[in-house]
Amino acid sequence: METIPGVAREAAARFGDKAAIVDGDRTISFAGLWDAVLRAAAGFAAAGLAKGDRVAIWSPNRLDWIVGCIGAQAAGGVVVPLNTRLKGGEAAYILNRSRARCVLTVDSFVGNDYREMLAAEDLPHLERIITFGPEWDAFLAEATPNAATEARAAEVSADEAADIMFTSGTTGDPKGVISGHGQTCRTYRSWTQSVGLTDQDRYLIVNPFFHSFGYKAGWLPCLMMGATIYPLANLDVAKLVALVSEHKITMLPGPPAIFQTILATDIGDADLSSLRLSITGAASIPPALIERMRSDIGIETVLTGYGLTETCGTVSLSDANDPAEVVAATCGKPIPGIEVRIADAEGNAVPDGEEGEVQVRGFNVMIGYYEDPKGTAEAIDADGWLHTGDVGKFVDDGRLVITDRMKDMYISGGFNCYPAEIEKILQKHPQVALAAVIGVPDERMGEVGKAFVIPVAGAKPDPAELASWAKANMANYKAPRFVEVVESLPLNASGKVQKFALKANG
Repeated sequence: METIPGVAREAAARFGDKAAIVDGDRTISFAGLWDAVLRAAAGFAAAGLAKGDRVAIWSPNRLDWIVGCIGAQAAGGVVVPLNTRLKGGEAAYILNRSRARCVLTVDSFVGNDYREMLAAEDLPHLERIITFGPEWDAFLAEATPNAATEARAAEVSADEAADIMFTSGTTGDPKGVISGHGQTCRTYRSWTQSVGLTDQDRYLIVNPFFHSFGYKAGWLPCLMMGATIYPLANLDVAKLVALVSEHKITMLPGPPAIFQTILATDIGDADLSSLRLSITGAASIPPALIERMRSDIGIETVLTGYGLTETCGTVSLSDANDPAEVVAATCGKPIPGIEVRIADAEGNAVPDGEEGEVQVRGFNVMIGYYEDPKGTAEAIDADGWLHTGDVGKFVDDGRLVITDRMKDMYISGGFNCYPAEIEKILQKHPQVALAAVIGVPDERMGEVGKAFVIPVAGAKPDPAELASWAKANMANYKAPRFVEVVESLPLNASGKVQKFALKANG
């Protein structure tokens, strides 16, 4: 089985001087990428990084993210990606929970000053902050790769952890999902073959590298197949269109909001005809959007899929020949080599067409939650089935349909939003006694948050002020768009908030 550094080493041997990454005015070949990875690995080793130590990356998409990630892994480290929208307290929780020794970052992004936010937090395990740019270049120059560097990279095992990606649990505290090198590589070898990526493709990656969509279904398949990576830091439609037109981009995945924005924008004389392949999802998809992606933008193959962080990001994919209504209505078929079943409350498989919990078993299922055996045992049963918490059914010759989410999660602009986590932060506001959050429909984002808050005795919080406070204290995609102050919340007999009642009246 493969490792991620092994994929990069093989790519250097196979594709040599071919462009691997084009990031603005910086271009690096596959051979040059491996050289940079070895310099980074040597730097981490010289800094005392031991096998299994965690290295966090808090940065938008850029060439250095990839070098830093594979370099840390080649030194035996485990990468902890951080969402660029996180605020200081949210990032500090993950850094402390993972006991990351080092964080690679940027000075600022989307109005966030990362160093300033980290300076305000208690981070007892963090030894070093390295900012991409001159500081990172100096770090790469601190040590010279040698035979020991190569040997250390070769010693990384397929069974070892490659990364810990944090996703929120129903308790509101983020959980660290551990994925191994071998299972990640095997999953995306299968994914790559299914989508038809080739060494002639030029892949514009808008999906963030801190997410499986941008990392594991993004730059990793490019290294596997020799496709050229074009990282885009954030969704700037004018820049995106210019890149597609100038560089003849062929592959452009992303959530539906990206394509709705492109279709609603006057792109002038820009040429998007090079686009041939896209994967969308992470939100409800109108069939008309799929049709327009094909007819108006000219994307020949539009696919969708389903996955969780706990499954290396992928469970199923649609077929290139599926009509628009099938792509929009289903998540395709399970990738080869893994099992998916729909189970009732007793864990028995139900017939096709009947709803139940989606359960997954196979090589793509996570190693477990980081230092959380109880949570791992609750998620993966004794027979190896991962209980996803999603409700679904099989239709049309084995295609999977997700019909509901058992854990209240909603998806806003492609980002998973967990109400329990958002509620926990809202309840830190001095005027909020209790909060309940639901997702409500939004034409562009799919869903956005709406918070119902009960004030503390004697307080009269202003909804606009609460919404503003939320934006300042949590990632912007989590911050509720709407806030309603209420005297009480609908409760069931055991005292739990009835979210369905809020949705009915929300």
